[in-house]
Amino acid sequence: MALLSMHGVSLSFGGELLLDKVDLHIEPGDRACLVGRNGAGKSSLLKLLHGDMAPDEGAIHCRRGLRVGYLPQTVPPDLEGRVAHIVESGLRRFARTIRARTDAQQAVGTVLSHLTLDPAADFRLLSGGQKRRVLLGRALVCSPDLLLLDEPTNHLDIDSICWMEEYLLRHCQTFLFVTHDRALLRRLATRIIDLDRGHIADWPCDYDTFLRRKADLLHDESVRNARFDRKLAQEEIWIRQGVKERRTRNEGRVRALMRMREERRARRDLEGSARLRAQQAAPSGAKVIETKDAVFAYGDTTPIIGGLNLRIMRGDRVGIIGPNGSGKTTLLRLFTGELTPCRGTLSRGARLEMAYFDQHRAVLDDNATVVDSIGAGKEYVSIAGKSRHVFGYLQDFLFTPDRARAPVHALSGGERNRLLLARLFAKPSNLIIMDEPTNDLDTETLELLEEQLLNYGGTVVVVSHDRAFLNNVVTSLLVMEGGGRIVEYIGSYDDWLETSRAQAPDEPRQAKPRAAERARKPNPFGFKQKRELEALPKKIEALEAEQVRLHDLMAAPGYFRTPPDRIAADKQRTAGLAREIETLYDRWQELDALRESNGTQGLRR
Repeated sequence: MALLSMHGVSLSFGGELLLDKVDLHIEPGDRACLVGRNGAGKSSLLKLLHGDMAPDEGAIHCRRGLRVGYLPQTVPPDLEGRVAHIVESGLRRFARTIRARTDAQQAVGTVLSHLTLDPAADFRLLSGGQKRRVLLGRALVCSPDLLLLDEPTNHLDIDSICWMEEYLLRHCQTFLFVTHDRALLRRLATRIIDLDRGHIADWPCDYDTFLRRKADLLHDESVRNARFDRKLAQEEIWIRQGVKERRTRNEGRVRALMRMREERRARRDLEGSARLRAQQAAPSGAKVIETKDAVFAYGDTTPIIGGLNLRIMRGDRVGIIGPNGSGKTTLLRLFTGELTPCRGTLSRGARLEMAYFDQHRAVLDDNATVVDSIGAGKEYVSIAGKSRHVFGYLQDFLFTPDRARAPVHALSGGERNRLLLARLFAKPSNLIIMDEPTNDLDTETLELLEEQLLNYGGTVVVVSHDRAFLNNVVTSLLVMEGGGRIVEYIGSYDDWLETSRAQAPDEPRQAKPRAAERARKPNPFGFKQKRELEALPKKIEALEAEQVRLHDLMAAPGYFRTPPDRIAADKQRTAGLAREIETLYDRWQELDALRESNGTQGLRR
C-alpha cells in the first residue's frame, strides 16, 4: 500500500498549469528524486504533499498515522528561538506517537549531536548554512516514515552533505527529494520522478540511465512534433485554396484540421536552454594573485587566514572548499581587494579585469526591476563589442519580457542566480571570482555554466560545495582546514579526497615549505647554482607559452569534438605545466635568496 498518493491533482498560480491532472504514488522503500527545470513546480509539489498547500483540483491521500518530515527550500523569515526549541518543534505534529518526554529529549539530543548544533544558540544569529542544518534537524527528529527534502544541500558544507548522505542511507527508508547536486542524486536515488510541462514521468532507474532515456524521449518528441507541424501546414494551405476544394465530402477533413489546430494550441513546447557566454577581456599578466605570509583576522580573534603563501597564475581554475565559517568568503574578499591582510602582503597582477559573483546577491537591488539590474535604465547593452537590446540579452538567460519587468524581490532563487550570471557575463573579464554559484541552478543551466568556465580563457576562482561541479571545472583546490590553515592540492575534488584517504591518520598535513625557509639551509651558492638561476627565466617563459597555447586550444569553439583521450591528456598536461611552473618559481626564489644570503655572508667575512 502506498504511503502517500496524488490522484488527478492540478495546480496553477494564474498562468500555465504547474501540475496538470497529476497522479503520483510514494511506496515504502522509495528513494525518489524529483527533477525538473527551475519554475517547473517541484517545490509546490512538495508543499502539496506536506499539506502546506491545497490543490486546485484532485485529491491527496496518505496512510493513517504517517509521519512526514519536511525540509523547505528557503528559511522561514519569521522563525526564531533557541536551536533546541526549533528542532523539538518537529515532534509536535506527532505528539501522540511520542511515548514520553525523555524520548523526545533523547531524539532532539541525538539530532543536535549528529548535526553539531549548539542547542542554546539563537537561531537568528546563525549563518545561512547553520540555519539549514537546524531545519534539517527539525525534519529528522520525528524519525519520519517519509522525508521530503527541498534542495537539502543548499548552503551546507561538504562534510555536512556527506554526513547527510550516510544518515539518509542508514536511517531513512523512504524519502522524496529535490536537488541539483548530481553527486548526491547519483548516490541516493533509485527512482527518478520527472516533472516536465505540468506532467509527471516515472523512471524506476538511476540518474545516468534516466538521462539517456530522457534524451531519446525528447528526440522522438521533436520528430513527432516536426511531422505534425508539416502536416498542419499542408492542411492550412489546402483550406485556403477556396470553397471549391471544401465540398461536402471534405467536411471530415475540415473537422480534422480544426482538431489539429486545437491540439497545436494546447501543446506546450519544451522551454529553450539558457545561452551563457562569458565576455573575455585582453589576457592578464602571467601572475594573477600572489600572497606572502598573508594573515587576516577580525579584531583580536584567532586569524581566519594565517601565513598564507599562494600564487595563482593566468589560466588556473582554483576551487576553494572547507567547513562553513572557515573563511572561504573572507579569502575571496581579500582576492577582490575588499579586505586587506592584517600582516603580510597580497599583490594582484597586471591588466586584471575582474568579475565577482556574490553568494549573498548583495549587488542586486530588491526594489529594482530585472531590466534595470542589467541595463541601468538603458535600452541597449554592449555584449562582445556589439549592441544588444536588454530584453533580447535577458532572453538568453530565460527571462521572458514579462518576467524581465518584474522586481528582483519577486524572483525565485534560481532566477536570482541567473540574473547574477547575466550581470557577470555582460562584463568583459580575465578573472572570474565566484562564491557558491551553483545554489538553486537547475542541472541544465549548471552544465552550461561548467562548459563556459572550461572554455574561459582567463582565470577562475570559485567557492563551491558541489562535488560534481568541482570535479568538472577546477584544476587545483585550496582546502580551508580551520584555525587559519589553508593547504593547496593539485587536481579535482576526487583527487584531493583520494590523497586525504591515503594519508596516514597520524601524519599531519604539511603545506609546502616556503622558499625563504628552504633558503636557510646551508647550501653553497656557486657556479652551478648561478648557471641554474640564469637559465630559469627562459624555462619558465617556455612553459608559460605552452600553457597559453594549451588554454587557447581548449577554449576553441570546436574543442568539444576532440576525442576524450586527447582531452584527458590535455587536461593532465595543463595540470602538469602548472605544477612545473610553480616548482620553477619556488626554485628561482630559493636560489635568489641563497645568492643574497651568500653575498651577505661574504661581506661579513
